[in-house]
Amino acid sequence: MKIVIVPSGFKECLDAEEVALAMERGVRRFDESVEMEVIPMIDGGEGFAKTIVNLKGGELIFMKVTGPVGEKIESYFGIFAENGKRTAVIEMAAVAGLKLVPRDQRNPLKTTTFGVGELIVAALDCGVDNILIGCGDSGTSDGGAGMASALGARFLDKAGRLVSINGGEDLLHVQSIDTTNLDNRLQEVSIDVACNWKNILCGEKGVARVFGPQKGATPEQVEKLSSALEHYAVLIEEAVGLDVRCLPGSGASGGLGAGLIAFAGATLHPRFDIIKQYINIEERISSADVVFTAEGSLDFQTPNGKIPAEVARIAKEHSIPVVAITGTIGKGAELNYHAGIDAYSSIIPKPTSLEKAIKKAPQWIEKTTESVLRQIAIGLGIAERKLLKESVLQK
Repeated sequence: MKIVIVPSGFKECLDAEEVALAMERGVRRFDESVEMEVIPMIDGGEGFAKTIVNLKGGELIFMKVTGPVGEKIESYFGIFAENGKRTAVIEMAAVAGLKLVPRDQRNPLKTTTFGVGELIVAALDCGVDNILIGCGDSGTSDGGAGMASALGARFLDKAGRLVSINGGEDLLHVQSIDTTNLDNRLQEVSIDVACNWKNILCGEKGVARVFGPQKGATPEQVEKLSSALEHYAVLIEEAVGLDVRCLPGSGASGGLGAGLIAFAGATLHPRFDIIKQYINIEERISSADVVFTAEGSLDFQTPNGKIPAEVARIAKEHSIPVVAITGTIGKGAELNYHAGIDAYSSIIPKPTSLEKAIKKAPQWIEKTTESVLRQIAIGLGIAERKLLKESVLQK
């Protein structure tokens, strides 16, 4: 039996490489001799820059930037060279991710992407030809306005005074956007963004309503944020002539996708499509007898472009069974059966606190992977005995 492991990270807990290592240990506990390939998979969120840079033999550059709640933090971006071009890799989660927002300050009305813009400027200072940005695991919902401010855009109130964008609620005070001072080097580089293609900025399925509660917003704050982003979309259309309300990916990372299109001239891509250009997984998946994937929470959102569903889609093209190991099983998890995941199992053995679950996650992932393989072995044994009996009866 050949096993291919293609996990994503467990948000705010373990990155994809850490999850992969725990699953690999679980397989070895079951059978040291099993043939196995391990491919930590990234979706634009935590671990995106480090994984790409490691694969490409590049380097990480560390620097102090503005964090999501306005304090200075140490972040980084990566650079690698390939085919005579230099590419910078920026991971928004490393500068404006939910993990960087203290739990008692989780309010997307008051978190900023300014640091993302600072990293883009630093990458431009390095003279890169391309910039690859991963959008995922965000703790912000300012529509990328903070990022645009760092790039030189000016947000003005009705008196023409500058409005500081420290969070999504500040967009309500803006009456016009001046783009004349945007960094002109943006026109000299290509910027590609790996994002959730199904996230849109506005409307009933807009980012405020779908993801605002996950970032700590109350129902009242969700409505305020939704109104702010609707207003912001109107201002963007007036400033650059682009309607971003329902563009695919415009709602990625709290609307950062919209800001990157409007102010940085970026091209948004379904995250799995562009990541596959850097991590070749299709050939490896096609050679498996069974594929294991993983995600922190398996629920109704997983089929909408998340790694387990995308892995399952590839596996199903080759009629290969897929098992998902997950931290929690959420609402609508059964929809994943229709997305190609044949079975899923939670790592949590009994009711526990979040703090303990985070601490025990590596150990529980390892044990759950081993347990699932033992269940598969039972099924294989039953099938073999049935075939043997049929063979004997035929004789």
